[in-house]
Amino acid sequence: MFGFFESEETKRLKSHITNLGALAKIDGHLDPAEINFIVSIGKKNGMKASDVRHILSNAEKIEPQLPTNDSDRFDQIYDLVEMMLADGIVDETEMDFCINMAARLGFKKTVVGVLVRKISLGVKDGQSREDIKHEAQSFLNY
Repeated sequence: MFGFFESEETKRLKSHITNLGALAKIDGHLDPAEINFIVSIGKKNGMKASDVRHILSNAEKIEPQLPTNDSDRFDQIYDLVEMMLADGIVDETEMDFCINMAARLGFKKTVVGVLVRKISLGVKDGQSREDIKHEAQSFLNY
């Protein structure tokens, strides 16, 4: 799967896949739409579906790696919110998980709730990732 000497980027991607898996499992079940979404994120980043599934089944062995820049932080929280919406049901525990992850990713605690809700509404309204990111920059100040 991955070599002994993984790049920092590979470690961050594995950590992100693990976070997505944790969110998917938080409501007590893993919906096929959620699994497909996680696999698509992995594929978009050059991973095979089997590698993504392997990471999800061995999540406890993955050491968390946080993104090092604001754009990557936004992309990770965006993916988490999109994951939350994947099964069509937004559970309060999923929303709380996304808000807590946004804070752990380094966003200011005063804006994380607004950020998660803005992404959620933007995705539901069919806005592009870049449009949502551009709008969010006004209150994130990065």
